[in-house]
Amino acid sequence: MVDLLLPLCVASGFLLGIISGLTPGLHVNNFAAILLALSSALMAAGLSPYHMAAIILSASISQTFFDCIPAIFVGAPDSDTALTVLPGHRLMLDGRGIEAVRLSALGSAGSVLVALALVLPLSLAFSSYYELVMKYVGVLLLAIALLMVKTEEGPRIEGQGSLVHWKYKALAAGLFLTSGLLGVFAFSREDQLVSPLGLEPQVLLPLLSGIFGASSLLLSLSGGAELPEQRDTEIKVPSMDLARSTFFGGLGGSVVAWIPGVSPSVASLCTRLGAPTSAEEFLVSISGVNTANALFSLVALYVIGRPRSGAAAAIQELMALDQNILVQMIMVIIAVAVASYLCVIGTARATAKAISRVNYRLLCYLVLAVLAAMSLLFCGWFGLFIFFLSTLVGLIAPVAGIQRTHAMGVLMLPLILYYL
Repeated sequence: MVDLLLPLCVASGFLLGIISGLTPGLHVNNFAAILLALSSALMAAGLSPYHMAAIILSASISQTFFDCIPAIFVGAPDSDTALTVLPGHRLMLDGRGIEAVRLSALGSAGSVLVALALVLPLSLAFSSYYELVMKYVGVLLLAIALLMVKTEEGPRIEGQGSLVHWKYKALAAGLFLTSGLLGVFAFSREDQLVSPLGLEPQVLLPLLSGIFGASSLLLSLSGGAELPEQRDTEIKVPSMDLARSTFFGGLGGSVVAWIPGVSPSVASLCTRLGAPTSAEEFLVSISGVNTANALFSLVALYVIGRPRSGAAAAIQELMALDQNILVQMIMVIIAVAVASYLCVIGTARATAKAISRVNYRLLCYLVLAVLAAMSLLFCGWFGLFIFFLSTLVGLIAPVAGIQRTHAMGVLMLPLILYYL
């Protein structure tokens, strides 16, 4: 018997993912919580737990395609797209915002193929060695942090001494520790975050919005940046480099989905250290991490029985997964990924056309106000204080002339301390 409700549910989830992706501060987890709260009424209306799970899964996939648009065009990140701001916003300021979205969509779509190829080997590996991997997560993250510092060279300026790179390594280590201590401070006082609207506090919202969002906007304002015309430029990155970046992104997202507490942004650092050498390649990898992570969160739920994302946790609340349902869910993921890839480029063109008509300085001020307001509404006055501190920390890297990715210590150091 043909299930006529399933396509409608998938389409509904697809649209919810677009809304959450295009709205800074809004995450698919919010929709998942609402669906769980309304589950009794929805089932009384004829929906099954499987239909509701399909809605949540579809939303989680389409969001990973569309959430690059606010990160690229207005510099407003969420916890999964924090690093997208770095190369994406830079390309937008060069008039290549549409190309940046196309690169992101390519990375997301390609990572689905990579992740599908890795489902069987990674499932077998983690089902056998999961406890051993968890035992050394802290050591692995510490090694990544040290490698990040080691690879920092700073800007290449003629006339500098041969040992100047040590200065930049020291600055990178200082930024990692400073941002990390800010993260420890924020997470240890998470209970002090109280939303005046009764919303669930999200400590990552003020932390990442300040470090990677507000600081970038302040730099644009201080430099008197004008928004250039957004041209529909072609991707000039060699095919092999794109394939390599897509593979590393898909691999990073597939692996990190098994590890609790480790966000896709942390996995993105691994891809930066592994494959990408340019802003374009980095953007492809980051986007691939997010989409592969969303897919493998479902696989991890089936293999080890533990949810590794808000969407997976909601699906676990609704139903038990078996092999047949997992295969059907993967087919839903493929369909949503194809639809998202086809639609996100058109959305980027419309966004570029609309944004070219506004005053860019006014837009920066407006987005700054929105980020501050979201920090206040979601996390209260203490959240606004964290937003202010994180914005100051986010300014360290460009002033010091080092990579802003070292500020991911805000997530990595608390995890290192927890797992060690």
